[in-house]
Amino acid sequence: MPGARRPRADETAPGDLVVEARDLALRFGGVTSLDGVSLRQRRGEILAVIGPNGAGKTSLFNCLTGAYRPQEGSVTFWPRPDGPTELVGRRPHAITRLGVARTFQNIRLFPALSALENVQIGTEVRQRYGPVGAILGLPHARRAERDGVRHALSLLDLVGLSHRTHELAASLPYGEQRRLEIARALGTGPSLLLLDEPAAGTNPAEKRDLAALITRIAGTGVSVLLIEHDMRLVMSVATSVVVLNFGRVIAHGTPGEVQRDPAVIEAYLGVTDAEATAGDVDVTAGPGARPGARPGARPGARPGVGPGVGPGAVVRKDLR
Repeated sequence: MPGARRPRADETAPGDLVVEARDLALRFGGVTSLDGVSLRQRRGEILAVIGPNGAGKTSLFNCLTGAYRPQEGSVTFWPRPDGPTELVGRRPHAITRLGVARTFQNIRLFPALSALENVQIGTEVRQRYGPVGAILGLPHARRAERDGVRHALSLLDLVGLSHRTHELAASLPYGEQRRLEIARALGTGPSLLLLDEPAAGTNPAEKRDLAALITRIAGTGVSVLLIEHDMRLVMSVATSVVVLNFGRVIAHGTPGEVQRDPAVIEAYLGVTDAEATAGDVDVTAGPGARPGARPGARPGARPGVGPGVGPGAVVRKDLR
């Protein structure tokens, strides 16, 4: 690829890395979206990328999948069974063929197609027959089509939608549409699956189903890179967490380490390091809550006002 860094022939994936982003910088005119962002992810790992709105999370996904080309930095991907490959400068469809798939914040299913047909569209990425073979019904094309149907059915079973095989995507409940999108992305045969806010708009039961699904996917050896604002979900499934704020990585570690990090608490709640270190703040959900809010308080409620909360009381910030 013109201008793209070629990994050395002797490069391997240390510790079974699947992707490594190095010093990514992305600017739109005078606005810096990513400022020296680096991360590494291993096979089968669930890595969550969190941060306030506008922190650069989706911009990072767009750089990894070829939608944006960063002005600086590199993204090395280790597709199986091939050696290291530079992703910067490649087109999105080429990156998908290499083994990187994603979902989006907004559902992008084909509503007039069945659940099975939606997943089959994903499996078509891996088909090797051309339009002539399909039109003429050549044996290899028919065989590949049968294999694609079997694979799509197995993915519907994986995401818990085998009972919805022939139902239109538009008729499915919202949470099931989310899972159908994941099945379609898995149909492309990825080594790395990027999920952009998969729990957005789902209810608690759907979130539990989603958490179990993400864990099952990682158990198959697929690495999952997750953007999510629901910190309860993140803390329950993530192996490690990267925190972005204003386009920079401000923390990276296990969920427990990140949850206690003063810089993370300040970015989410606006409290000082001293207040965070005092131990009366616990980040367990997404940004945007007001410091001092009661657990479960409605947005805009006055801090410290409610049954059983008196003046001077220490309130645990248990955000939902």
